[in-house]
Amino acid sequence: MSMRHTVKVRAGAAVVAVSGLAFALAGCGGGDDGKPASAQSVSAPQPTAGQSQNAASDKSGSAAATIIATAAGEEGMVLEINEARRDQGGFLTVSGNLKNTGAKDFNHTTAWRGNELTGSGESVAGATLVDKAGKKRYYVLRDTEGRCLCTTGVNSIGAGKALPIFAQFPAPPTTTTEVEFNLPTFASATIKISG
Repeated sequence: MSMRHTVKVRAGAAVVAVSGLAFALAGCGGGDDGKPASAQSVSAPQPTAGQSQNAASDKSGSAAATIIATAAGEEGMVLEINEARRDQGGFLTVSGNLKNTGAKDFNHTTAWRGNELTGSGESVAGATLVDKAGKKRYYVLRDTEGRCLCTTGVNSIGAGKALPIFAQFPAPPTTTTEVEFNLPTFASATIKISG
């Protein structure tokens, strides 16, 4: 086979491959009902128990999260906890926001990582839960490489900004419905467990 025929065969194979890919992608554009994607309706998320239909919205248009506890920190930092939910696998995930209400950027985040999980870098690995009724303290879980199952890369929070955070803990017994959440440099916050 000459060089000229080889080039023609390869060019033809490339055209067939690109045409097949374009056809496959065109088939992904619509929904299962045969309507194009733009004609399908999208339903807004329904409020959960405890939320009203008229939930306040932030500047991005999303519904404001429920705040179940707040704790004051240093230099205008505020910790807002939105949820403490039991997961199926025996975990408890606490989520919320760290808000800088001060006029300057906040850079003193090293204490938040605690002394246990320094391999996670700047993080909220220093958080703990205290089950006062069960007289037990829970630390943030780690993965198989020793890194925390929590928000990492927390080295600065700009003035007037907020940073979403989470931390996973072993779940207390199901009889425990309330725990105390602690993050270094913040006051303790009592939170109710859901799920």
